[in-house]
Amino acid sequence: MRAGGPRAFAQNTAALTERIEFRRLVAANRILAREDVVDAFGHVSVRDPENPKRYVMARSRSPELVEFADLIRFEQDGRSLDPENRTPYGERMIHGAVYEARSDVNAVVHNHAYALLPFGITGRALEPVIHVASVIGPRIPLWDIATRFNETDMLVRTMEQGRDLAATLGRNTCALMRGHGAVVATASLKEAVIAAIYLKIDAEVQLQAMAIGTPRRLSDAEVERSRETQFSPLALDRAWEYFCARAGVPPI
Repeated sequence: MRAGGPRAFAQNTAALTERIEFRRLVAANRILAREDVVDAFGHVSVRDPENPKRYVMARSRSPELVEFADLIRFEQDGRSLDPENRTPYGERMIHGAVYEARSDVNAVVHNHAYALLPFGITGRALEPVIHVASVIGPRIPLWDIATRFNETDMLVRTMEQGRDLAATLGRNTCALMRGHGAVVATASLKEAVIAAIYLKIDAEVQLQAMAIGTPRRLSDAEVERSRETQFSPLALDRAWEYFCARAGVPPI
């Protein structure tokens, strides 16, 4: 029997309905799908506020289809606490490893947004070039799974691989993954969703700018000041309400 047992999990599941953060997690899946940050693949999680060594995310399902009943608690090492033994996401180790390494992180997004991919395979750095994208931070490191793990299927399937990715992420908000996608890690679920959206938009704008000239990136000071504005309660709640409306979910 898994840790806690079915009865304990059932009690915890009942408690989940009381928590806005878990209902917001469902909305986050729908928003990321609506904004083309995720498609059939990709996932988002939130640290469990009742136990910081656990996190919550959906079972293996396309984000656009995720419902509250799909949510599962996980131990930090990726062990499922689901009494129904449903199939989890294979790359949940990304989330557990980031939570393990970063006590300041409470939400993680992994996605394969197409605009990001050229920056992970060309050696051209992805940089913050527009003010709303200051939320991605001043630096976006690149992680290559082959550096330590040789030829794989490119998926992060073990905690060892996840920890290596988390080490490359460091204290940054985002990291790219060669030939794969990106990871976004922030202090809140709203911030993670907004950062993931504007990471994609920033990549799109930079690609467009590169076609006509050399983009000028935001300075570190501009990133810091603009990020503070974008993540202020007024701006963050305004953006969240907007993206909820576009996805057809309540602005929880």
